[in-house]
Amino acid sequence: MSGTTTGPAGRGDQRRPGGTGIRRPRRLAPHELFAQKLLAVLSGERPVHWMLGLTVGDAYEQLVRLAPRTPFRTRGVRPVVRSCRANPPAHGIVEAAACIAAGEQVRAMAFRLERGADLRWRCAAVELGDERVPAQRGATREGVRA
Repeated sequence: MSGTTTGPAGRGDQRRPGGTGIRRPRRLAPHELFAQKLLAVLSGERPVHWMLGLTVGDAYEQLVRLAPRTPFRTRGVRPVVRSCRANPPAHGIVEAAACIAAGEQVRAMAFRLERGADLRWRCAAVELGDERVPAQRGATREGVRA
């Protein structure tokens, strides 16, 4: 026999199972993906209008009011999503909570996702730790100024 092979009988290549194959990153769940996107906007990495097609209802206006303060911007240490958990209270709805860490500082972010008729997820609400998004002055529930 000329030469030895390390693979199983009948196998023509020398690669071993589980060896140097390329590993693909795990696909993020919708709530994990949105936590990353919201963090990018609220840390100043991305502009608010980046979320325009990814929001419904009041969520975009909430981001417009929150983003100028860049609540997750830090000096030196880039903030990351430490964890993100989801609770689906009904079909097509996910309520999520994320822990955002930057060095020793950890803050909370909560948001709601709704799945549209086109099967795409969109953010419907955002809240940060103790910061509730202030209502617009003179606005009513329907969004018409009084």
